[in-house]
Amino acid sequence: MTLIKSISGIRGTIGGNPGESLTPIDVVKFTYAYCEKLRERRPKAEGERYKVVVGKDARLSGEMVENLVVGTLISCGVDVVKAGFASTPTTELAVTFCEADGGIILTASHNPRQWNALKLLNEKGEFLNAEEGQAILDCAEAENFCFASVDELGVIEERDFTDEHIQLVLDLEAVDVEAIKTGKFKVVLDAINSVGGIIMPRLLDKLGVECIKINCEPTGDFAHNPEPLPKNLVELSETVVKEGADFGISVDPDVDRLAFISENGEPFVEEYTLVSVADYLFSRAAANAKAKGISLEEECAPYKPVSCSNLSSSRALRDVTEQYGGRYEAAAVGEVNVTTKMRSECALIGGEGNGGVIYPASHYGRDAMVGVALFLSNLAAKKMKVSELKATYPPYFIAKNKIELSDKALIDKILEELKVVYASENINDIDGVKINFEATKQWVHLRKSNTEPIIRIYAEAQTMEEAEALAEKVIAVANKIIGK
Repeated sequence: MTLIKSISGIRGTIGGNPGESLTPIDVVKFTYAYCEKLRERRPKAEGERYKVVVGKDARLSGEMVENLVVGTLISCGVDVVKAGFASTPTTELAVTFCEADGGIILTASHNPRQWNALKLLNEKGEFLNAEEGQAILDCAEAENFCFASVDELGVIEERDFTDEHIQLVLDLEAVDVEAIKTGKFKVVLDAINSVGGIIMPRLLDKLGVECIKINCEPTGDFAHNPEPLPKNLVELSETVVKEGADFGISVDPDVDRLAFISENGEPFVEEYTLVSVADYLFSRAAANAKAKGISLEEECAPYKPVSCSNLSSSRALRDVTEQYGGRYEAAAVGEVNVTTKMRSECALIGGEGNGGVIYPASHYGRDAMVGVALFLSNLAAKKMKVSELKATYPPYFIAKNKIELSDKALIDKILEELKVVYASENINDIDGVKINFEATKQWVHLRKSNTEPIIRIYAEAQTMEEAEALAEKVIAVANKIIGK
């Protein structure tokens, strides 16, 4: 059994002993701490009520965890808006739709069926920052509980935000609804038996897209490993080819990550989900700027022609951004770090290489619904097959490795000395050490694990063989540093 506590929430396997897995006691402690710190974060006059949105994906433990969370919230005197089955981006948006003080999302994202989690939101429907998250962890550990009296208990309201989320997507200026309808697209959707099977078909229907559904019943009994990687999407690939579809769509259980399958059954590759969306937005902005005789900067206002992703995401985003005269910025790994960077740079688009698209014109959160609508707009504009679109992007491959160490002290030694060894290269050390080899457009990113004595190593190059060779070269240097 596993329980992982972090600044972004609490995540673990269901059942077992308190403190060692996600049990009712852990859920209550953590929810109580969220309420306590909510009052400190947003002080109100005496008598004013607090309101928190609770949404869940369709995993098997969802109802049990929801009952515990909602019961704890009202026992703390907090009113609850139950969003029911709702994607992560839907719950994020729901916080702003109903002007709530925060939100709790019950989802373990791409983790298997035995997992669940509490993800915590502020009044903007965005994840808490590191300081706020740590304060909740400390409060939960203190176990200093004091609940509301019977006259102060919170009340429960139920509300479905699905259609409001869909309408927000349809109303985005960059989503070309008429062009998509004219394109008469046919897609296959794999929603891994979770909430994507509820919301995604409804969006596609509004866009005039024919949708063939597989694994779309929200039973929570996942048909395959829920992480949207090629090895888990064999059924989707086969169905796309069999049905002669334009492409396939895969979402994870809470619909914040997105991957595509090309019409030929080949993976579009998760890293390129964000790349394709950025390509559409920048190409559209550049064309509009040229037609109007204004600068790209003026056309993108109130945002700037900037894209952003984390350090472990593909360089392809940078290449595409710079192709249109934009600027790329890197952030530390973690969605909250990416959104923080995007805000500071007023970025037009950003996200993560795991298929997470963050489009500020909608909201500061990964949203597969927005990603699909913008991807369809791109296809409608370019009038290409999906495989042809992929071929227009610079080819990159990422190899993933690790160094296991018995002494954690060696980790910092390796990272610090690698910066010296590769001092002539472009070094970024905001999150571990990333070495950018600008001459060859390759990179290596080394990060230490928070839970294990290991260094995770991601390397990217134009072929997988080159990426593996680059990683092995840096690993050899690291071993030499510690005399191994």
